[in-house]
Amino acid sequence: MEFIYVLINFLLLVALLLLVARKPVARIFSGRRERLNRELDEADRAMSEQAELPQVPPRGPGELRPAAREELARIAEAGQAEAGRIAAGYEAGCAELRRELVSQAREELIEKLKQRVVEILSREPGASRLREHEYLFTERIVSCISLTPGDMSYLDTHDVLYVTLTSAHELPQEVVDLVKTRVQALLDRVGGKPSLWVRVDPSLIGGLTLRIGDTIYDCSVSGSIYYLDRALRKRQIRGDETPEDLLDDLMQGVLSREVKVHQFQRGRVLSVSDGICWMDGLSDIMYGEVVEFDCGERGMVLDIEPDRIGCVIYGKYEHIESGSRVRRVGRIASVPVGEELLGRVVDPLGSPLDGKGRIWTTERRPIECRAPGIPDRTAVSVPLHTGIKAIDALVPIGRGQRELIIGDRQTGKTSIAIDAIINQKGKHVVCIYVAIGQKDTTVADVRAKLEKYGAMEYTTIVCAAASSSASMQYIAPFAGTALGEYFMYAGRDVLIVYDDLSKHAVAYRELSLLLHRPSGREAYPGDVFYLHSRLLERSARLSPEAGGGSMTALPIIETQAGDISAYIPTNVISITDGQIFLETDLFNDGQRPAVNVGLSVSRVGSAAQTGLMKQVSASLRMKLAQYRELASFAQFGSELDDNTRGVLDAGERMMAALRQGRYAPLPDWQQALLIFAVSEGFANQVPSERMEEYGERLFDGFSASHPELVQTLMSGKKMTPDVAAAVRAAIGEVA
Repeated sequence: MEFIYVLINFLLLVALLLLVARKPVARIFSGRRERLNRELDEADRAMSEQAELPQVPPRGPGELRPAAREELARIAEAGQAEAGRIAAGYEAGCAELRRELVSQAREELIEKLKQRVVEILSREPGASRLREHEYLFTERIVSCISLTPGDMSYLDTHDVLYVTLTSAHELPQEVVDLVKTRVQALLDRVGGKPSLWVRVDPSLIGGLTLRIGDTIYDCSVSGSIYYLDRALRKRQIRGDETPEDLLDDLMQGVLSREVKVHQFQRGRVLSVSDGICWMDGLSDIMYGEVVEFDCGERGMVLDIEPDRIGCVIYGKYEHIESGSRVRRVGRIASVPVGEELLGRVVDPLGSPLDGKGRIWTTERRPIECRAPGIPDRTAVSVPLHTGIKAIDALVPIGRGQRELIIGDRQTGKTSIAIDAIINQKGKHVVCIYVAIGQKDTTVADVRAKLEKYGAMEYTTIVCAAASSSASMQYIAPFAGTALGEYFMYAGRDVLIVYDDLSKHAVAYRELSLLLHRPSGREAYPGDVFYLHSRLLERSARLSPEAGGGSMTALPIIETQAGDISAYIPTNVISITDGQIFLETDLFNDGQRPAVNVGLSVSRVGSAAQTGLMKQVSASLRMKLAQYRELASFAQFGSELDDNTRGVLDAGERMMAALRQGRYAPLPDWQQALLIFAVSEGFANQVPSERMEEYGERLFDGFSASHPELVQTLMSGKKMTPDVAAAVRAAIGEVA
């Protein structure tokens, strides 16, 4: 019990320092408050000085046409909505600024507190008080010691187990004898002998540590400060705290600390190069576990050999030296998850990249975990509309499906994914865009487009740009999937885009070769198929008993000269539930999106379509395939019969109807209506270049003149003969 009293006294000392630190904290806060008020005043001034719109001179009654009045009303409504959005963003920015400033004040306070504790305990009488309780510290440590599986394995081939006792000051002989006796009793059970080494390390400040094999039992002041510092920095901040609130929160954090001996394993760095670190020790470490180096950088274990361990380093590795120490953090690699990440741009470790301040979340998920089992899954039957006619009609995507987007460079792969994200607005679908090896400017452009169309509020961008290390590019898709799983297991629907897995495979190949793994086809390691398999298998639609959520994956693969039979494309094609193939020739001919109907397929098929879309697009694929075949032969002949010419004309009109601009997704009923009109021959007299204008006229006419038919089509149900007849009559009337 005396040991516990000693550590409680240490915590009380820290709390006492917090009490006497009220005046310094008040000074820190006063400076922070002045800066905060100054920035808020500048923001208010900028808001009040916004240029006003020019006033239109008043006109007499009746001079405005009804269409003009509606347009003015629409503009006014849009202006009010935009003003509300700006005001909401302004308030959110102010709240984030307050929280960030309070966080900075707390960081300064914690650093000053640590310095003060070290000063007090390093000189008299604090140092003497600690030395008086060294025997109690030792008793507490030796009551916790045990042999790990790694120690047992080491003793199978060695007779001696190395034990190191380290203290801040020279220890009395009775303390050393106590350790030797207890360790000898422990090893007598397995037939081993201890080799005891006694060291003095003033950096411990007080207390002592005991190392048995690779395991360290830490009961030192420096260790207590280390864990206390980590705990205090993780405490939540609201942003409206006063100096007294902040001090009370820190004091509560100090007094709520569990009094215990900290146990961890420590190893040694053998060599470092190209972001790869080789270590020894850490005999009980697991694949995928996080390690921390003395310099503060962290890494993840990717290779375990009999005599060494290989890990990838997350950050900069230049200041990690051979011979330095490395310790187990005690958890598998994980990322922060939660609602707080929506609307943010983060790196694969969850750190913000958008300059909006720290992300305040306490929940984490491992980046790699088991995919849902077969009993936890259910059939894919709910459509996930992309808003793109060529996809929703020909290669439909269902919630929980994995649909590959494949094609050469610059054929519109990313555009399809971004359109799909934009089309989820208002549909309660969380979107995650994972950028792997993309240029920073490309990611910035994607973010700007999503913000412009109001999609960032339900989207998270996980960015491992081309300038990032191979290790960060490797974990990026797994980090994005972990974030998506948080929402999926909470019963929500998720859309995740991997852009692109070709660069992900290249990053994994680089890491594997640096880890000296044998290379295979195209120098890729043999488990590159398993790499993408265990990633994409985590996307599924869960059964109601398992939560009922879903995660839809849109992986992107870049081909070379349209070669879909290359190694990585064939691997991912065999994993996914279909592919959307974008053809370069179609793209160059002006067909956007350049979907090749013959090579694109959805293995879910019409199960992921509404009854209306299934009805109008039933024969569409066959007609387009027939058109492509006849078109390829027609270029060799000069004379065509009327039947062939009719098929070619109809196919050309349908291809024109499927053209669609970027960032302009259409509702499902509008897509079905246009396809129905063209299939039924209502657009036979419309030139291909006027098809977009024809579609707009058709949609506007239906919305204005036939709202009851619009409601019927929006239900998504299959048209009855009466409804089909009414739709035909309405098309002939408005278009």
